[in-house]
Amino acid sequence: MRRAYRARRFLHGLAESVEERMRKLIEIENVTHAYRTVAGPLPVLDNLNLSIPQGKFCAVVGPSGCGKSTLTRLIAGLMFPDSGEVRLHGERVRSPRKTVGMAFQNPVLLEWRTILQNVILPLEIVAPTMAKAQKEARARELLAMVGLEDFEDKRPSELSGGMRQRASLCRSLVHKPDILILDEPFGALDAFTREDLWQLMHKLRAEEPFTALLITHDLRESVYLADQVVVLSGRPATTQFVLDIDMPGPRPIDMLYSTQSVDWLAQLRDQIEIAQGRGAKTEGAI
Repeated sequence: MRRAYRARRFLHGLAESVEERMRKLIEIENVTHAYRTVAGPLPVLDNLNLSIPQGKFCAVVGPSGCGKSTLTRLIAGLMFPDSGEVRLHGERVRSPRKTVGMAFQNPVLLEWRTILQNVILPLEIVAPTMAKAQKEARARELLAMVGLEDFEDKRPSELSGGMRQRASLCRSLVHKPDILILDEPFGALDAFTREDLWQLMHKLRAEEPFTALLITHDLRESVYLADQVVVLSGRPATTQFVLDIDMPGPRPIDMLYSTQSVDWLAQLRDQIEIAQGRGAKTEGAI
């Protein structure tokens, strides 16, 4: 009887552990990585730990060159850490993942393809057997969602920078990825276009649920978009500070001028100064 009870307790605990791990869609555990250079190893990440629950939006900020983009490549399976583990859905990442969508500062749209054909491109790779009509319908659905329904037959050079970035976001979402990685996608845009796309991200997230990791140098952007902001230390980076943004649902742009947002931004600025070696470590840092 006791053995059976212990076995049930063990299996119940194991099931809870698996369920908890599944809720943490992205897990970075004790990750250390260095680049090989002529002068020797260049450490970029040092015992980094980070977890992102399913459906959450996490922004990562930190000093330039601290390893933020390296983190995105590790999650996407484009490279692998020297030590530690990267897990998606509780499974260790050992190869590039089809369930990841990526958008970058440069939209990288192919000029010889129309906007519709550019958006469809991921489906040609991850779902080659899908009917062409289905691929086009899916792409048109997203283009309409971002206000580009009248531009699907245009070439990238015929669109403004903001419009190209909208098309890039559609392309990153067309295959319905579990995880959307955004590596400074709004950094090169003017202030008004940037804020317009911030609001668009909330709309897309409501209509196309995904878990997101945003790399940014814009603290206002991180507070407006994210549920959680992670500050990385200077290189080699580790998790220095985590700020939870407790404001569910779509956010009005003027929330950035609220007393609470000003306080969040002040905390983040202090942490960035610490990461740059210009400030004193404060209570609450990891």
